[in-house]
Amino acid sequence: MRVQISVSLYPLTFALLHMVFYLPENIEDATSLDELTPRQIVTELDKYVVGQANAKRSVAVALRNRTRRQKLAPELAEDILPKNIIMIGPTGVGKTEIARRLARLTNSPFLKVEASRFTEVGYVGRDVESMVRDLVEVSIDMVREEKVDEVAEKAEQNAEERLLDLLLPPPALMRKQEKTPLESDEGRAATHEQFQRTREKLRAQLREGKLDDREVEVEMRDRSMPAFEVISSQGVEEMDINIKDILPGLFGQRTKKRRMHVTEAMEYLIQEEENRLIDMDQVTRTAVERAEQSGIIFLDEIDKIAGRERGAGPDVSREGVQRDILPIVEGTTVNTRYGMVRTDHVLFVAAGAFHVSKPSDLIPELQGRFPIRVELHSLTTEDFIRILKEPKSALVKQYIALLETEGIKLTFSDEALQEVAKFAAAVNEATENIGARRLHTIMEKLLDEISFEGPDLKKKIVRVDAAYVQKQLADIVKNQDLSRYIL
Repeated sequence: MRVQISVSLYPLTFALLHMVFYLPENIEDATSLDELTPRQIVTELDKYVVGQANAKRSVAVALRNRTRRQKLAPELAEDILPKNIIMIGPTGVGKTEIARRLARLTNSPFLKVEASRFTEVGYVGRDVESMVRDLVEVSIDMVREEKVDEVAEKAEQNAEERLLDLLLPPPALMRKQEKTPLESDEGRAATHEQFQRTREKLRAQLREGKLDDREVEVEMRDRSMPAFEVISSQGVEEMDINIKDILPGLFGQRTKKRRMHVTEAMEYLIQEEENRLIDMDQVTRTAVERAEQSGIIFLDEIDKIAGRERGAGPDVSREGVQRDILPIVEGTTVNTRYGMVRTDHVLFVAAGAFHVSKPSDLIPELQGRFPIRVELHSLTTEDFIRILKEPKSALVKQYIALLETEGIKLTFSDEALQEVAKFAAAVNEATENIGARRLHTIMEKLLDEISFEGPDLKKKIVRVDAAYVQKQLADIVKNQDLSRYIL
């Protein structure tokens, strides 16, 4: 059942939201950022991204400033705003990867959005406030996973006890609250002792996996719930209000019984116990605070909305999107299903190729909110060689691991990697420059035959040398019309 609330009822809906999702003023502090120095941050980023030293230094300083701000007095810390960054560079040079790895380093809520997906108020499409709501959802999931890890052992113990109750229900004699005149204390004690011995034997069999194929009947909660759609001037926003939380007496807790194998029942019961042990109010408070204080929003394709109005046409809303993004970046309060969320201290990292436009084409107010400008350089042949070999999950390591599952021992000579890098640089120069992504297309074409014939190969040791690379790619690279389609 879905209920639509018109604009006139919006104040009532907001009041209900406030009652359900009200957050106290004294919110628990979010997990503090790791005490990493800028140099250590750059060292960690070097494990995944090749080159781009200036960009790494800038994001490392911006991240370190967050840690510094947390150590200041609250009055001063409130006035220190994050140093937002614009990364300028062609596609495939590591802009997104730098921001993503930065968030993982600090366990910060991270959201990647494309600026071109948003439209200004009045147009059909997503409004800019949805990025803040999405960031809070990411933060909720992160904090909940942390809490699940904390209660995992207890939840498994509780689930095991419940499953044993299903496999071996307590005898009627033990379930009685008062004993009858014919029952003796010795009889009840003997029954209890025998039941416990049987239960422990069953527990041992359960842990050894001997009962996995047995079926049990589990009582499951009916998770279906009605939801609201709030219709406002900015379009339809899915708020997913749980009516059972607002009016708990109106809907009874419906359950249904289902037969399932022991392994499946154990997973369900563990999940149910985790939900029971986790305090979602505390999770919400912590997650909202973490999103506000350490959230990172990566605004990709910012150059697609750069440019001033030039009259009617499909790009008429570009400047409007910039005006709508401006208050989010400046710092505003956004209404979410978990309460009001401030964006004053969210770090925004914008990125764009800026082939056609330039950062100065953004409206002046938005430019002023991105004080750090970093240019990322196009990748050279030497960079391609390092990308193939050095990163923790380098492309060559990925293909070696994939083919090793077929029993194939794949190796590359240094000359072969140099040839692959040369071909990648040549194709990028002759056609469109797509950066390191060109290596993916070239490696797929290079190893196409080995990947296809792999399971049937009798000789499981394959060495790729320069001659093999020339044989597979030389003709395609020379024919520019063909390389545009294949590479």
